[in-house]
Amino acid sequence: MTLGTQIAWDDTVLPFQLDNSDMRGRVARLDGALSGVLKQHDYPEQVEALVAEMALLTALIGQTIKLRWKLSLQVQTNGPVRMIATDYYGPTEEGEPARIRAYASFDPDRLTDDAPFEQLGKGYFAVLIDQGNGTKPYQGISGLTGGSLQASAEAYFAQSEQLATRFSLRFGKSTEPGVPEHWRAGGVMLQHMPKASPHVTGEGGSGEGGILLAEDVLSEDDSENWNRVNILLDSVEYLEMIGPNVAPTDLLVRLFHEEQPRVYDAQPVKFGCTCSEERVRQSLSIYSAKDIEHMTTDEGRVTADCQFCGSHYDLDPATVGKDAPGATSG
Repeated sequence: MTLGTQIAWDDTVLPFQLDNSDMRGRVARLDGALSGVLKQHDYPEQVEALVAEMALLTALIGQTIKLRWKLSLQVQTNGPVRMIATDYYGPTEEGEPARIRAYASFDPDRLTDDAPFEQLGKGYFAVLIDQGNGTKPYQGISGLTGGSLQASAEAYFAQSEQLATRFSLRFGKSTEPGVPEHWRAGGVMLQHMPKASPHVTGEGGSGEGGILLAEDVLSEDDSENWNRVNILLDSVEYLEMIGPNVAPTDLLVRLFHEEQPRVYDAQPVKFGCTCSEERVRQSLSIYSAKDIEHMTTDEGRVTADCQFCGSHYDLDPATVGKDAPGATSG
């Protein structure tokens, strides 16, 4: 495999293909992008870990889709962490970075000392794809399962997309000498190349509650390749995955050299939010003057806060709503 010019691998997603085993995949490294997501909030560590895992999944999945606009992942539960929402915005121009943002909603008094996934309770994992004006948004939902968000994502792809998919994720706080403590994350996504007629064994799956898993959607011949490559992936070490000292290209050679890995152009990723005063005004344009009056604070202002980036908007109520001067309907 030709490595080409050395690049900075932090905050990138590197697509690859394993020619000998009919699989494709992604290697992701998040550093500054993840810090950008988390520094907007003062989350407890269990919540930070869940948001980090979700952001990493979002970067890996988002890069597999030829997006014209947005991929969203959402988790809704009855547990202490009620919701996690992430967005991945595809690059608007060739060579431009994709943008990622995330936030969580939780009840501080209900958090426990248990593992992060135990803060979720029962709920569902959702994938939403919005390709912009003139298209119909897609939504797929599966249950939370397998003791992690990555296992829930694997079950989603088997259940909803009939695609054998594996995620191997690592994330945590980096304590490099001379560098402020911050979160880093790294992960690999493996996916068997789709077939025209996916093979499904039986009416139910082998997972919790009959949920389909990767092995349920593979033929016997494909399963041999799948198992072999996953055994290789299981040998990955924590520091190999999150970097920064081992390049993703070197990691692929170390893990999969006998599978003939082939890499494509890396996609840079950064933290980015799409909120703006114009968008806030647009969202309020459906309300009448009476509705706006009910939203007005004691100080005589209409305010809004972005859950993703923390931006605060303070507006004159006379200038918002469908009855405001210059407002247009539609």
